[in-house]
Amino acid sequence: MPDIFKAPAVPKVSKRLSIEGLDKFSHSPFSSFFYLPNSVRFIGKDSSEKIILFLRRHPITNIGWIILTIILLLAPAVLSIFPILSFLPENFRFIAVAIWYMLTTAFAFESFLNWFFNVCIITDERIFDVDFLNLIYREISEANIDQIQDVTVRMGGVVRTVFNYGDVLIQTASEVPRIEFSSVSRPDLVAKVLRELRVEEEQEKIEGRTR
Repeated sequence: MPDIFKAPAVPKVSKRLSIEGLDKFSHSPFSSFFYLPNSVRFIGKDSSEKIILFLRRHPITNIGWIILTIILLLAPAVLSIFPILSFLPENFRFIAVAIWYMLTTAFAFESFLNWFFNVCIITDERIFDVDFLNLIYREISEANIDQIQDVTVRMGGVVRTVFNYGDVLIQTASEVPRIEFSSVSRPDLVAKVLRELRVEEEQEKIEGRTR
């Protein structure tokens, strides 16, 4: 016999963020700050799960390896002034320079992939920190929104202040006690989104909304 005193579960609706200006950011494939990206997919995503933010490290963090790559590319031309490889036959010198450029290209390519695929994802249900270490290894940390206990923003230095990027430290009650979004753009805004999602998740539990 059905329980007539049991109220039916209220269908879950999309979370409503009341943060101004989130829709003004670029949706370029190389952007470091995506709001509601429609084209982003990831393994394990539930059909009803909605991606709120898709983040990468701020582009300014690439300056170091870009400058190093330029120096490495110019090095053979500069070193040609000095007879460092003069003891080698001309063919061997050519091969040595070619190997140098190949290694430099590989370094630049891997550095770009490291930036491009190290991402942080915030959905309406979970948070993810994807660490791309190399072509064959990645590490993914995740926690549910309702497991978030504290959100801290860490910024310091002139460069971080001017370009508005920093770290978002998230204390959780999951198996991973702390998840860190490193060097992300607009960390204050990211923290505000996380806090609102947590409040909305708590409100859903009170109202009995389910997935």
